[in-house]
Amino acid sequence: MKKYLFLILSALCLLIPAMAKEKSQAKISFAEKSHNFGIVKEDGGPVSHEFQFLNDGNGNLIIYEATAQCGCTKPEFPKSPVAPGKKGTIKVTYNPIGRPGPFEKTVTVKTNAKGGKARLKVSGNVTPKGK
Repeated sequence: MKKYLFLILSALCLLIPAMAKEKSQAKISFAEKSHNFGIVKEDGGPVSHEFQFLNDGNGNLIIYEATAQCGCTKPEFPKSPVAPGKKGTIKVTYNPIGRPGPFEKTVTVKTNAKGGKARLKVSGNVTPKGK
């Protein structure tokens, strides 16, 4: 009988922290994960789009980093934790200078949310200078 009681208590000791950790998990949900700028003039300067997200989890959402696949794309993200139920934005700016033609760029967002990563895409078509 003591063995069974010991096994049950041991199992509870292992399950309770796991359940508590699961309850305080952040979750990031984006309103959209891609944006098409359409026609962009090369000499018109950089173009930006803000991707809105919601932390619909139970724990604080922390964005560790947001990285673009090249230097022509620059992501900006909140540096402080986003509380459960709160919204935030990730601004992605594309610089078309010296890059005529179609483009599709990906930004990888690393977080503490379930799944850990999210990918955002911006695309469009740059018309050359003078056209």
